[in-house]
Amino acid sequence: LKEKTEDLKRERRLAEDLLHQMLPKPVAKQLRKCQKVEAENYDQVTIFFSDIVGFTSIAASCTPLQVVEMLNNLYVCFDSRIESYDVYKVETIGDAYMVVSGLPERNGTKHADEIAKMSLDLVAAVRQVMIPHMPTDRLQLRAGIHTGPCVAGVVGYKMPRYCLFGDTVNTASRMESTSLPQKIHISSATYDALLTDDAYEIEPRGEIEVKGKGKMKTYWLLGNKNYSVQN
Repeated sequence: LKEKTEDLKRERRLAEDLLHQMLPKPVAKQLRKCQKVEAENYDQVTIFFSDIVGFTSIAASCTPLQVVEMLNNLYVCFDSRIESYDVYKVETIGDAYMVVSGLPERNGTKHADEIAKMSLDLVAAVRQVMIPHMPTDRLQLRAGIHTGPCVAGVVGYKMPRYCLFGDTVNTASRMESTSLPQKIHISSATYDALLTDDAYEIEPRGEIEVKGKGKMKTYWLLGNKNYSVQN
């Protein structure tokens, strides 16, 4: 009986660990108690989006299994890197990778700094990821960041997902889609948030036309003066 009890506890821990990788711990705890998870409003968070440059043509030149292996190599690398920062991985959609800081745990004004450091790390890390079926080539990342308010909540019942809503999500996505290979494109809101400690090398991009937004003044995040990116 004692052995069976220990086995049961071990299985429960494994199940809880898996659940906590899919949903924030406070949310998972509420769902386990069959409680309704209320959507929560956050005044300021920073959202990161990235995708792989030329992913469609890369995917067209290989088998579906090779695509899965390539993305798995990339995301295993990214997942291990982001553990060093105060961020929450929201989801991956195909070759898109979405990360946020400032929720579900609020971290004051640290969110822009955490995402900025992480993004520099990931842009450097992607060059080290091998493409199994294209050993002479390297992946390139296109990244975008925006800072602003958003709402977070759980959607669905059968396979609940923790999702972010609001214009901040859309703008962060636009920053990524208008970025360039191996570049980190940031909005003026993120630029203002990073100015507080003067730790970053940032270059103005100027005004660009952003779909659904009109003209926006944006910047390139180039590096951190006090932070060495570990390749």
